[in-house]
Amino acid sequence: MPTILGQNQYGKAENRVVKITRDGGTHHIKDLNVSVALSGDLDDVHLTGSNAHCLPTDTTKNTVFAFAKEYGIESAEQFGIHLARHFVTSQEPIKRARIRIEEYAWERIASSDANSKFIGADEVNHSFVRKGQETRVTQITFDGAKWEVISGLKDLVVMNSTNSEFWGYIKDQYTTLKEAYDRILATQVSGRWRFNWTEDDQRMPNWERSYEQTRKHMLEAFAETYSYSLQQTLYQMATRIINHRSEIDEVRFSLPNKHHFLVDLEPFGLKNDNEVYYAADRMYGLIEATVLRDGATAQIPVDMTNL
Repeated sequence: MPTILGQNQYGKAENRVVKITRDGGTHHIKDLNVSVALSGDLDDVHLTGSNAHCLPTDTTKNTVFAFAKEYGIESAEQFGIHLARHFVTSQEPIKRARIRIEEYAWERIASSDANSKFIGADEVNHSFVRKGQETRVTQITFDGAKWEVISGLKDLVVMNSTNSEFWGYIKDQYTTLKEAYDRILATQVSGRWRFNWTEDDQRMPNWERSYEQTRKHMLEAFAETYSYSLQQTLYQMATRIINHRSEIDEVRFSLPNKHHFLVDLEPFGLKNDNEVYYAADRMYGLIEATVLRDGATAQIPVDMTNL
């Protein structure tokens, strides 16, 4: 029975590259996990075994490290753009490049005055601790003419200990959940936002500032929204981003509801006045939605598992 080759791509996944920038005694770290996927005129590689159009995955790995040296890493987005442009424009068979990057943040370790004097330095600017709050992510796609940049974060855990309610919902014979008029609202944010920068002749966003400000507006909306549902909070978070960041047209969030249940302390003769909770990691409600700038079309995949 005849077969037809469908969509295909190849590349080197999860290239861990750490770039140290030394500015005198002050050092800066960029720690990335870079995955390259290339597609194009690659039928013969599959159908006949000819590698004439195949750039080895080992070469793509080497390119990642060489570019870290040659161009530096100003931001995850800028680094991905350099790579995608290179693969599409330097290799005729390659028509499309997708670069996915995770960035792991580090913060400088503050030293005590006594310790600084002990080691004979005024400041220590080369010691870091890995931040555990979130992982920054980006995906850059380039087809030789158009760019698509989708950035975001995952694993950012946030909590409001009050100013959250949940009541007035549908009840049937299987409903046991009690209405809540003062509850903990907590979630582990996975969010993506799509930039409206698509062509080289457009003004490129300041990627580092954009991420910093987008994260700030997202967190401010979470903190400042009096919530009657996680869905409402999600919408406010995404709306705040779009209203304040003109370079972003689409935001999608996946927010698991990290349930906190009041513990029944009555068997011990104690009253639990919204003080002691059981934090449940499973099962959890999962709230997901896309919010768009008026006139924009949705392009971020509904399933962000592999984005």
